Amino acid sequence: MSLTKYQKQEALVYTVLWAALFVTPLFSVLFQHTADEAFPWQRLLEVWQQIGFLFVIFLLHNFLMAPLLVYRRNRMLYFSSITVLVVCFALLQCMHRPGLDNQPHGDRPGPPPHRTEKVDFANDAEFMDAPEPPEPRGDHRPPMMDEHPDGAPLVFSQHDVIATIMLILMLGMNIGVKLYFRQNEDSEHMERLEKENLQQQLEYLRYQINPHFLMNTLNNIHALVDIDGERAKETIVELSKIMRFALYEGSRPTVPLDRDVAFTKSYIELMRLRYTDKVSIHFDLPEALPDCDIPPMIFITFVENAFKHGVSYQQESFVDISLHSDGRRLCFTCSNSKQPQRQPAADQPGGVGLQNVRRRLQLIYGDSYSLQIDDAGPSYNVTLQLPLQHA
Repeated sequence: MSLTKYQKQEALVYTVLWAALFVTPLFSVLFQHTADEAFPWQRLLEVWQQIGFLFVIFLLHNFLMAPLLVYRRNRMLYFSSITVLVVCFALLQCMHRPGLDNQPHGDRPGPPPHRTEKVDFANDAEFMDAPEPPEPRGDHRPPMMDEHPDGAPLVFSQHDVIATIMLILMLGMNIGVKLYFRQNEDSEHMERLEKENLQQQLEYLRYQINPHFLMNTLNNIHALVDIDGERAKETIVELSKIMRFALYEGSRPTVPLDRDVAFTKSYIELMRLRYTDKVSIHFDLPEALPDCDIPPMIFITFVENAFKHGVSYQQESFVDISLHSDGRRLCFTCSNSKQPQRQPAADQPGGVGLQNVRRRLQLIYGDSYSLQIDDAGPSYNVTLQLPLQHA
């Protein structure tokens, strides 16, 4: 089974740490060794033996015990096994304490012999004035350190406590490193899933927008055929350009702003062929468009709704569209007259266009965009501000 990126990084961390731990005693001996002394290989091997013993325990914990907590979330089994491991390690340390294993039991230091000779207190006049002899210091040790008064090793010595604490710290370090890389791996996995989910949602929304746009455009051509056949032919040519953009550019995550503006202009020109002079249509653009990318077909939904719900053949109406930039944000505005006999687009049931564009903006820009719709006055006004994403 191949290792993941984070598993390789974790293995590299362990390799560096243990290599440094094995090499450090060698350098320490080299620095303290002099030319006239024999190289203390025996002492170095003893230190390496102790480190090797800890390394075996580390491997056991890293590959068998730590996965119980990090991957399987079985806390009860993990802490039970850790308790057994620490207790066994402490008992083993007591049985094989350095400095005592190499001595026969009869040669281990014992209590000093007691004096048994008699002292003639009556004939020794100076004894009453002599100070008490000092306590022997050579083999005296405080209680609960290394040995009982009779020379037998205690259950827990200072060396055993330190070794056990080092073991617990080593196991804690192992768990900390493994949890760190596990958390990074989980975070990357969640980001990848969120990105894939976002891409699927955007694809779904685009598949909804394109049929919605095509349906409205075909309705416009159908209405134009009854009014002017020649204009209907020109409209079909314009429709082919529009559908080419929707087919090839609409599936991309972003498109250059000038291409999307050209697409919007073609749609507006198609609408001009349909309506009479009673409908005032304006599309204001800056002299130079910013060199940036935007999501494709993000403006067309508002333009469609402006023509669909704000234009009347019987009375004067208007559609005003503008686009400008302040260098940091792109501002799109669309205003249209309101027809009393029609509901606003935002209130119509099944308004797929506006729902989809809101969802797309939220998925792509999060909280960095602004969409304001004002339907309180005599006109329907939309203001959309997007952060500039330079190409």
